[in-house]
Amino acid sequence: MKNIYIKILKWAAAAAVVFSMNSCLEKLPGDYILEEDGMMSLADAEQTVTGIYSAYMSGALYSGYLTLCPDIQADLVYAVQGNTNQYGTLWRWDIRSTNSEIESVYAALYRIIGRCNFYLDQVGALRDGLTDDTEIQFLDYYTGEVYCARALAYSELLKCFCKAYDPATAESELGVVLAETYFGEKPAKRASLKESYEFVIRDLEKAEEMLDEENDYYDAPYFTNASAHAIHARVALYMQDWDSAIEHSTSLIESDAFALATARSYATAAQTYLQYLWTNDTSFENIWRIGYTTTSYGGAQGSVFLNFTNDYTYYYPDYVPAQWVLSLYGSGDMRYNAYFANAQTGYPHQLTWPLLIKYYGNEALMQNLIYHVNMPKPLRLAEQYLIRAEAYCEKGNFAQASTDLTALRMTRYSSGGNISVNSGNWRETISDERVRELYMEGFRLHDLKRWGKGFERTPQSQTQSEGSSMKVEAGNPLFVWPIPNHEIVSPGSQIQPNESNR
Repeated sequence: MKNIYIKILKWAAAAAVVFSMNSCLEKLPGDYILEEDGMMSLADAEQTVTGIYSAYMSGALYSGYLTLCPDIQADLVYAVQGNTNQYGTLWRWDIRSTNSEIESVYAALYRIIGRCNFYLDQVGALRDGLTDDTEIQFLDYYTGEVYCARALAYSELLKCFCKAYDPATAESELGVVLAETYFGEKPAKRASLKESYEFVIRDLEKAEEMLDEENDYYDAPYFTNASAHAIHARVALYMQDWDSAIEHSTSLIESDAFALATARSYATAAQTYLQYLWTNDTSFENIWRIGYTTTSYGGAQGSVFLNFTNDYTYYYPDYVPAQWVLSLYGSGDMRYNAYFANAQTGYPHQLTWPLLIKYYGNEALMQNLIYHVNMPKPLRLAEQYLIRAEAYCEKGNFAQASTDLTALRMTRYSSGGNISVNSGNWRETISDERVRELYMEGFRLHDLKRWGKGFERTPQSQTQSEGSSMKVEAGNPLFVWPIPNHEIVSPGSQIQPNESNR
């Protein structure tokens, strides 16, 4: 079975990453199969699946905007004096429905959904025409991957463009436009939040049924049974379905296919396994990783934190870590050295500060002068420990939550790492640990939104004055991104705007 995925990698390495922003619900699925030809063979199906993976390489998604924008908008970084103003409107909370980054995220996710729907519309007829059992098995596995890919895309749309899920109100809140088919009429209005989340869960259940867990393994560049469970655990947490979150995260934590990257032993003479996870993008911890080569890769997500390529001598970061974040890392927490390094910047003010090096760049790519590009790791085992710990806390099982948090931290600390939570401190403890572990991986804005928390910025050294002093109250409409304006005003559209639309 795995041989076929070697072929997928080769196809993906050769595929171009292209998407249009003009009409998000009317996308061609890619440049691989002409619409009038359809999916006539297993090879056609394989190419369509390859196009889906290629679309996930987009710099609008995990190698760029989808990862960086939510955390830059929140309270994790400060804009430096003299910065290029990239993501500046988001950082200042001057966010409009014409924001190019938000438009790009929306378009890229619906492009993936369009490719998935193109496949799913035709796979039934193709399967009926196959007579070889091995081909049918491969096709069914591809179909499971497509359901998983669509579920992930929709889950990200829900995270960014919808309110946090509350079981008591979800039926009356706005969800997303659920385009279930590529051919024919598309819906012109948004489903409810409840319907939208239920759609994602149905896709994940189909994926879990069709994907064999025997094919689970670390650093997988394609969606596996483990990927479906990882997304399911995350979505269940967001839905406040604590039992399901525990069930699906447990299936991964107890799997022999994955293990946390430890800071207590070395992958090379100079790098611990934790450091190697970020410098070489490979680890037993990676459940799903987007694979890059020197000729096929996505965005340079590390640029705004370093900008070393300005003159290859100094760093010119647009954003530096907030001091309160840096102070969270205790003595012996090896994540600090894996994520940050002190350096003097090249600005006239010569700010010296711990800069984010988490995305300094994959070492193999840097040998080809490709800087600040890392393979995105959207699904990691560490998140599953945090999901399960939070779900246990919500159920009042603080002993098991403490065990999970300690298990994670003991792989991150040079020694020690024990921690205990109780009814009085668990929310703050979980929040801090998610910041320490998932820093600049795109979770912070949604975490604040679903917990009903605001934040406050106060100026720190050599930061841009506009935006450095700011208090954002819980419930601010801009915790939910505006629906792109072109979707609202397109002919025939009945897509309802968010409160943040302006």
